[in-house]
Amino acid sequence: MVSFEELSERKKEVLKAVISDYIFTAGPVSSNAITDRYLRDLSSATIRNVMADLEEMGFLSQPHTSAGRVPTDKAFRIYVDHLMELKSLPRQDREEIRRVCNSPGQEVYDLIKDASRLLSSISHHTGLALAPKLPDTTLKHIEFVRLKGNQALVVLVSRSGVVQNKLIGLDGELKQADLDRMSSYLNELFSGLTMTAMKERLIEEMRKEKNLYDRLLKKALRLGEEVLGATGSEAKEVFIEGRASFFEYPEFLDVERMKEIFRAFEEKSRIVGLLDKSMKARGIHIFIGCETGSSEFNGCSLIAATYGNEGNILGSLGVIGPMRMDYSRIIPLVDYTAKLVGKMLKEG
Repeated sequence: MVSFEELSERKKEVLKAVISDYIFTAGPVSSNAITDRYLRDLSSATIRNVMADLEEMGFLSQPHTSAGRVPTDKAFRIYVDHLMELKSLPRQDREEIRRVCNSPGQEVYDLIKDASRLLSSISHHTGLALAPKLPDTTLKHIEFVRLKGNQALVVLVSRSGVVQNKLIGLDGELKQADLDRMSSYLNELFSGLTMTAMKERLIEEMRKEKNLYDRLLKKALRLGEEVLGATGSEAKEVFIEGRASFFEYPEFLDVERMKEIFRAFEEKSRIVGLLDKSMKARGIHIFIGCETGSSEFNGCSLIAATYGNEGNILGSLGVIGPMRMDYSRIIPLVDYTAKLVGKMLKEG
């Protein structure tokens, strides 16, 4: 495989020009187009020879014998890593993102959903956002509310503002005063811990259970075990906005191709899997073509960024669209939105 450093300056210039033209036109790029629009000091014949070399190296392909050439996944990776020049996010876009994300009294899940909608409307592609799960966050407060019958509502609030409600079964003899005492005990035991740490603390405390003479505290531990077990098994919530944007791009006008993409959107686990890949480390992550690991999204790219607070990665958001998307414009958009969401979670 030829590395970027092995390419001559002329080949880099021609490759950048081909990709820039393809992003704009969506059609095969001819040597004449490169000469007319980008590299006027080079002849069409010279450009044609360089493009032939780039094709042999795997950076370009020729869909038809008489047609021009189109960039491959490999070419776009070179472009994103080495040739692209990032643009500044326009002030009006920054103001719109701040206006929506700074809405007073906004719930966390509404914030994440609004972020995916903004990403779609500003980028003109599909916006994605993976909401935080309570198991990934630090507990602030737990409360039990007695309901009719032998049931209670468990309210778990994280320090990042994530709220989850659970219904659990109760012994008929427990009153609200008993539940208040149990929640006070569990708050003292668990407050400030992540779900993982809470489960470890619970196991440790239950080993000591024989030393607890207070039956309510024993029941509190049992309820804690039930709540943590139920919370940890939940699927991740993902928001998808702007699916119809794919209809705007000629490379996706084939009916069968669109069916594949929309089926993948319906199977939300596919999208969760894509965004999960970006959560292994902080920052921007770009998956081009086959790098998505999903055949349905061949010919597509995903630009994603993690968001979080207090040193924790809570979720991921991004934009998915055609591989020829305007990376230089969308990368700053995704980056700014993710950072603002993290800031709002921290302040909340």
